[in-house]
Amino acid sequence: MSYNVTIRDIQQVTHDVKRFKVDKPEGFEFIPGQATEVAIDKPDWREEKRPFTFTSLNGEPDLEFVIKIYDDHNGVTHKLDSLNVGDQLIIDDPWGTIQYKGPGIFLAGGAGVTPFIAILRRLAREEKIEGNQLIFSNKTEKDIILKDEFEAMLGDDFINVITDEPTDEHIYLDGFIDKSFLEEQIDDFDQPFYVCGPMPFNEAMIEYLKELGAEPDALVFEE
Repeated sequence: MSYNVTIRDIQQVTHDVKRFKVDKPEGFEFIPGQATEVAIDKPDWREEKRPFTFTSLNGEPDLEFVIKIYDDHNGVTHKLDSLNVGDQLIIDDPWGTIQYKGPGIFLAGGAGVTPFIAILRRLAREEKIEGNQLIFSNKTEKDIILKDEFEAMLGDDFINVITDEPTDEHIYLDGFIDKSFLEEQIDDFDQPFYVCGPMPFNEAMIEYLKELGAEPDALVFEE
């Protein structure tokens, strides 16, 4: 089923990431971590659907999306960047396999962190976030999405990996957290692992985790 929703608020999150809040259809619910197909309700764009994750929670009056804008081609996010409050989007019913299975390690690459936002926000609100850790890989410090919020929620359990600029953190010039890093940072591979990022990131993380002893059933990722 499709729903027309109106943009209520737009905020800049980082230099290339925006937060869109839209009105929520009556009775619309989702599980934190799920996504929907989104299209822009304008001529020539209504059939151009793209998946975006809900970053709000069910109890909130609006739906929220945190979206990275890609200006290198005239695609959906480039068009989203030109929209204003009052413009309309078209969304579908929720879908997705990323759901919380218990305390574990969240591994995110860039905008792949978005499925984890609602999950961690709900855990923080319910005071159940203890025992979870977010390892977040970005090219530069300015690319870190919701850095202050993650630090407030997770404290020392929020670990940033910066790949393309000098830093005191671990640096991996190929943009990937590698197997030795995971082995150094994680002392228990008998727990859930939540993985989301670009496809090469996902494939590498899943392979490393399996090699280090993680159970395949404990790996949560978008299939």
